[in-house]
Amino acid sequence: MADSWATPRGEPGRRTDGPGRRTDGPGQRADGPGRRAGGHGRRTDGPGQRAGGPAGPGTDLHLDLPRGGGTGVRDALIRALRDAVRGGRLAPGTRLPSSRSLAADLGIARNTVADAYGELVAEGWLTARQGSGTRVARRVVPPEPAPPRTPPPAAVAATRPAYDLRAGQPDVSAFPRSAWLSAARRALTAAPNEAFGYGDPAGRPELRRVLADYLARARGVRAAPERIVVCAGFVQGLALLSRVRAKAGHREVGVESYGLDVHWNVMRGAGLRTAPLAVDRQGVRTAELDRSAGLRTVLLTPAHQFPTGVSLHPDRRAAVVDWASRVGGLILEDDYDGEFRYDRHPVGALQGLDPEHVVYLGTASKSLAPALRLAWMVVPDHLLDDVLAVKGTGEWQSGALDQLTLAEFIDSGAYDRHVRGMRMRYRRRRDQLVAALAERAPRVRVTGIAAGLHAVLQLPPGTERSVVQGAAWQSLALDGLSRYRYREQRQPDEPGPDPDGQPDGHPDALVFAYGAPPDHAFTGALEALCRVLP
Repeated sequence: MADSWATPRGEPGRRTDGPGRRTDGPGQRADGPGRRAGGHGRRTDGPGQRAGGPAGPGTDLHLDLPRGGGTGVRDALIRALRDAVRGGRLAPGTRLPSSRSLAADLGIARNTVADAYGELVAEGWLTARQGSGTRVARRVVPPEPAPPRTPPPAAVAATRPAYDLRAGQPDVSAFPRSAWLSAARRALTAAPNEAFGYGDPAGRPELRRVLADYLARARGVRAAPERIVVCAGFVQGLALLSRVRAKAGHREVGVESYGLDVHWNVMRGAGLRTAPLAVDRQGVRTAELDRSAGLRTVLLTPAHQFPTGVSLHPDRRAAVVDWASRVGGLILEDDYDGEFRYDRHPVGALQGLDPEHVVYLGTASKSLAPALRLAWMVVPDHLLDDVLAVKGTGEWQSGALDQLTLAEFIDSGAYDRHVRGMRMRYRRRRDQLVAALAERAPRVRVTGIAAGLHAVLQLPPGTERSVVQGAAWQSLALDGLSRYRYREQRQPDEPGPDPDGQPDGHPDALVFAYGAPPDHAFTGALEALCRVLP
């Protein structure tokens, strides 16, 4: 800003040129909208204020503050001082002006400056001692972290597959938003006041009551509401049970030789050892349960083995229940997609055969959406107190309002209507897949299609890896069956064979999640698949 005056220092007079005004010594000069104070000095240019003058012996402060007063100026002063220290403009040990001096310079209340100093002393940016004044703390101030590098939108779009057909996702575009919103309104209106408290670790009684009725009629589960525990997803339920088993000294758990590594790692994280049990066309080989004398727990997907898609043979269902009863063992039954059966009546839950030796685990992730984070366990009486004791020790609870909404959604019949509609939609897609492969890839055999949201496409030997790579070139995200094969836990870069020592003894196949894409994208995904198959 150009000065439009020149008055010798110390002149008692005042001169005004145009809109400006100057007072020397303790006076003031305003140029246009700004103001400058001599001595410690303050000057505002435009909307900000700038303090310039001795902050201590030989120190000038340059602080940009907004106009006005109140808490906004205090917070702005704190930020300005903090930035000056962080940026190195105020070196460690620098003495700052007294609160009275800086307040006079800035034209703000002394208490505002004192409060700002006090806040920065409490945060460790400044120190204050009697007789020494306020100084910048003598410590190393880390530089501001560099902002994360954000790739341009075009690069993000280029790396995202056009069709994500990896297993585990339902068609989330079909989530019944209107019906869910209506249920939420009704549930919220009817909710008792105590529903807004911390709640019972077992979950809301309204949801446990309707779940007991639904599971009995739809899945053949034998459960009273008091034995149902609501969880924030299947993985949380598995983690709770793993802790309970480890605490009881049962540190080995049998798992199917094909499955999800995230489940195996959760159990390992709780201190359990995982032991693979081979899977064939009749499901898990139950004869292997007696292979280890210490085995007392087994995790199974008996209704629809993940990912091979086979159902556990009736003889083996009876055998695994007999084993659990004989050795005092526990079966963890993962019924992840039991509602979606197409070619015959759904296979009932294994839990119905022996409720005291089977923990039934179900979830809304496939029937509704993973974002709800709602699952449930039906726990044997002898384990219930132990499970609730662990669940009550931390942030293990699900949101009460979502539980109340799901209870109303099921109780009103909306859940059954939604599941029936999705069952028809998924079955149509499955039939489209089978027809397209019969016409365009007759060498590919489709298995595991009686239920669920995915199919297994059997490939010619030695072709799985090349087909997965070809799919990626077609912007199609697919997993080979080998992705789900059991491996011992090891570092990501650590080589190692499969546990049976026969890396080439497994079938080549794709796991195709026909339930994942929305309706408008399914035809395109099917076309892309057919282009890469042998």
